[in-house]
Amino acid sequence: MKHQPRVLIVEDEPPIAELIAVNLRHNGFQPVWAEDGVAAQRELDAVLPDAILLDWMLPGESGIVLARRWRADARTRGVPILMLTARGDEPDKVTGLDAGADDYITKPFSTQEMLARIRAVLRRRAPEQVKDRIEIAGLMLDAATHRVSWQDQPVKLGPTEFRLLHFFMKHAERVHSRAQLLDKVWGDHVFIEERTVDVHVKRLRESLGEAGAMIETVRGAGYRLTAQA
Repeated sequence: MKHQPRVLIVEDEPPIAELIAVNLRHNGFQPVWAEDGVAAQRELDAVLPDAILLDWMLPGESGIVLARRWRADARTRGVPILMLTARGDEPDKVTGLDAGADDYITKPFSTQEMLARIRAVLRRRAPEQVKDRIEIAGLMLDAATHRVSWQDQPVKLGPTEFRLLHFFMKHAERVHSRAQLLDKVWGDHVFIEERTVDVHVKRLRESLGEAGAMIETVRGAGYRLTAQA
């Protein structure tokens, strides 16, 4: 039997949650609903989902606070988070991504868009079939064990940052445009803006600490990973 990806829906409005759940069920997903952060934490403690759809505006703790907490916790760090937001404003999207979301969906959204975005984050999370171990100037990435270290110290990365670093390291010294990165790392850039790439690169640099300097911004062209930094 094919694995049905489990999606935790954290949404306080029952009609919206119900609509999402029905659409997910029809498309081979297993939806679980929580109406606030407390209920969501209970679900996460019981079973880790494959992805989380997290509403920005919730009673009690906001989606932003929850996203930050789940990203900081080693157990939930690898679960992709999609923020549901009624705000289409650019600063809000960036705040959501900065808090640890992997993507965001602006309400009202179409079922097709929602499914495409969920499938995209699940695809990014799926381990690539390459089991390579790459080392560049003290930075080591092991694709098989999903581990990264810098000068033998472990580095913690979220799923999107890991894939981004993996791609950079496999193609070191080459400059990649945002569009190329969306294509190769995200794999479904129909609904994803180039600005998202900048946020994830920034997050990757911050997570890498000193080694973050190896990821250079090439003005007007994109990004590259270089051992010369």
